[in-house]
Amino acid sequence: MTLRKPSAVLPLAALVVAAAALTACAPQDAKSDGPAASGTAGASAGCAPGALATRTAGKLTVGTDKPAYDPWFAEDKPENGKGFESAVAYAVAEKLGYPKDKVGWVVAPFGKATAPGAKDFDFDINQVSISDERKQAVDFSSGYYNVRQAVIALKNSKAANAKSIADLKGAKLGAQVGTTSLDTITDTIKPSTQPAVFDSNDLAKAALKNGQVEALVVDLPTAFYITGAEVPEAQVVGQFEAAAQGEQFGLVLDKGSKLTGCVSQAVDALRADGTLAKLEKQWLSDAVSAPVLK
Repeated sequence: MTLRKPSAVLPLAALVVAAAALTACAPQDAKSDGPAASGTAGASAGCAPGALATRTAGKLTVGTDKPAYDPWFAEDKPENGKGFESAVAYAVAEKLGYPKDKVGWVVAPFGKATAPGAKDFDFDINQVSISDERKQAVDFSSGYYNVRQAVIALKNSKAANAKSIADLKGAKLGAQVGTTSLDTITDTIKPSTQPAVFDSNDLAKAALKNGQVEALVVDLPTAFYITGAEVPEAQVVGQFEAAAQGEQFGLVLDKGSKLTGCVSQAVDALRADGTLAKLEKQWLSDAVSAPVLK
């Protein structure tokens, strides 16, 4: 907020009003136990329920990719409230003052959602890991899920018997483009052959089924779902240790969005009151144990 330079000394009362106005415009930090949210942090006073500066007045627009995968969503219908991320999105919306009938969904491909440029959503939820690199292009809320990456491999492949990271170096590995899963391959496993990179998890799963790759790296809940429901001829080989900085998924917003502080405040409240833990237990209960690859 910018105040016009006075041409004369202001009365005391006017100075008090000006100081109050400046205080109301000052950002306040949104607390998080994970990677810091990016963008402008919002004060409670600026987060009036149901009256935020959303794309459509009185409504909240949420983006995600299509297909919307289990266990993050269910039946490829983000709007049904089923699956961890659908449930989280509606819980955040409720905290912001938008009941379910005031929430709309749009398709936002993963790569487009995290790229520079204007967005057609108020926030996006799509297993996007918070990173300094991505913060150059978009804002993030506080983290709503602590992430671990995992390896799945065809049961008849050599990779299925891996007990360590070294055992995977000779395997033909694959992951979705632009993901932390791909970063895990290149930065942690450092395989002897170039990994296969896919535009979507559907293409990656098809490549695993037909033997184009021996193993895929995905987040742990997705690993359990793929091996349990989609590619039963594959198994979870193991998971990687959590990153020292604590990798987390965050909600994605426009760079410099006026909503970032309010959305982070809502996520923090859901963490504090136990809602996030409850939803994680409800929808991601399988993702609790897998051998740790070192």
